[in-house]
Amino acid sequence: MRLTTRTNLALRTLMVCAINAGRTVRKHEIAEACNASENHLAQVINTLSQLGYVNTTRGRHGGLQLARAPEEVRIGQVFRAFEAGVPFTECFEPEANTCPLTTVCRLRLALVDALEAFYGSLDRYTLFDMIDDNTGLRQLLEFPTAAPAAAVPCNRRAANGAA
Repeated sequence: MRLTTRTNLALRTLMVCAINAGRTVRKHEIAEACNASENHLAQVINTLSQLGYVNTTRGRHGGLQLARAPEEVRIGQVFRAFEAGVPFTECFEPEANTCPLTTVCRLRLALVDALEAFYGSLDRYTLFDMIDDNTGLRQLLEFPTAAPAAAVPCNRRAANGAA
């Protein structure tokens, strides 16, 4: 079994957001920290937002933050959401199935049980479990807090010294 890049990036993104709680994280920061393409990451962030895992803000000061507490994010749920569209074998995708054994094969039933056991095992873990007391992860993924923006004059005349 091999996880898709999208699932892997989804978990990395959620861990970055959890480590940097209370801070708006920028897509380029996540891409750099996770060694990922910003374009690929944008698709993952969009899906995470649609699923309610992150809140996104557009614009110059935009980025993303967790939409849920890390204790509420079950790893198995995230995996299911991102892996749902990827059939494990061809017999899991009726439209593309060309296997002549489908009607008599018991392997499919065993695989269904195995996949449910896999996801069930992941359901025992939360995002909090991934980051709690994980100093090494924190060192890799914690970003400095943004410096306060410099004061901007209310009007240009004042800024230019004109009265």
